[in-house]
Amino acid sequence: MATDDVVIKLVDVKKVYRASSVTTWALRGVNLEVRKGDYVAIMGPSGSGKTTLLNIIGLLDRPTSGKVIIDGRDISRLSSKEVSRLRNYKIGFVFQMFNLVNRLTVLENIELPLVPRGVPRPFRVKLVKEALLKVGGEISWLLKRPNQLSGGQQQRVAIARAIVTNPAILLADEPTGNLDRKSAKQVVQTFMKLNESGQTIIVVTHDPEVANCCRKILLIRDGRIIGDVEPDTGRCIINTVD
Repeated sequence: MATDDVVIKLVDVKKVYRASSVTTWALRGVNLEVRKGDYVAIMGPSGSGKTTLLNIIGLLDRPTSGKVIIDGRDISRLSSKEVSRLRNYKIGFVFQMFNLVNRLTVLENIELPLVPRGVPRPFRVKLVKEALLKVGGEISWLLKRPNQLSGGQQQRVAIARAIVTNPAILLADEPTGNLDRKSAKQVVQTFMKLNESGQTIIVVTHDPEVANCCRKILLIRDGRIIGDVEPDTGRCIINTVD
């Protein structure tokens, strides 16, 4: 596969947190390549560095040392403004807690990433509808508030918000962690459909039944990627019996 297909590359990435006399190593030299169209799960015990790694890939945090290259651009060579622009245009985020604004309607939540770009309102509404339908949502949700929806429905709204700008990369941190099993299955089905359409996705999860729906599983422990395993598709959550 061509080098041009690599959308995420980490080279010997380390992250150290220092507070007074205490030094905490979150990442201890991570090397990673993710190619366009990959669907990757990152698994590991609590405190292993999963979320730190995702935050660095998502440009929400910078490494202490090492290289982070996103869509061919070395972030160490970019200004804070350029990093922010790269993040906003290339990366979509889905969080465990949904992070929706309850005083806004579903439509207003999903269109939030489009507003700073100056997208005209009629076109924003069109893009919002397309994104919501793409993740299996319903147009009837648009004028509702997030707290009028179930947890699974709220997570679909959050995914729609993440993809409404058509980002190159979609990152999800424990996206099924607060959902019941039925809702978790629906969210995983949504990710699988997005990936089948070419979306590059990285999911941090503690749930092996979610990880087994991905194309690759990376194992992280004590701030290091210790290996990868082939998913057992028979144990993917959508293939298991409740």
